[in-house]
Amino acid sequence: MISSWLPIIILLTACTQVINMKISSPDFDKEIPSKFTCDGEDIPPVLNIDSIPENTKTLAMIMDDPDAKGWVHWVEYNIPVGSPLQKGEQGMNSWPTNGYKGPCPPSGTHRYVFKVYALGTELNLPEDTTSKDLLKAMESHILAKAELVATYSRQ
Repeated sequence: MISSWLPIIILLTACTQVINMKISSPDFDKEIPSKFTCDGEDIPPVLNIDSIPENTKTLAMIMDDPDAKGWVHWVEYNIPVGSPLQKGEQGMNSWPTNGYKGPCPPSGTHRYVFKVYALGTELNLPEDTTSKDLLKAMESHILAKAELVATYSRQ
């Protein structure tokens, strides 16, 4: 009787592989410098992705502010593996414009979450793709995910 469970146990073990993909930035550690915000040049920071799964076709990225009810600052997808994150297709942020819009909290300190996804496919999406559209489109294609959280307070 136990031998009939063996294929199920092996299958479950094979599906629980942990991939430790990591995201970091040489531009900041825990606090985002004003250069990358509405108080500065409002340019995107450099993000480094390590330990990307071998079968990754493209990367996708969403940056949002959970302290502002998920206000979206950056949506990007179809980023070629091994290229800077600014080399993908730009989706719609919450302003709504395409591309990066840096932190600009109305008051206090806000958290900003950079979420990077390794995908097993390239996505065919329109220019007005929002973070919700992207999440839905990549739902069954995510191989790994990494997050980087940093804060910013206006001066």
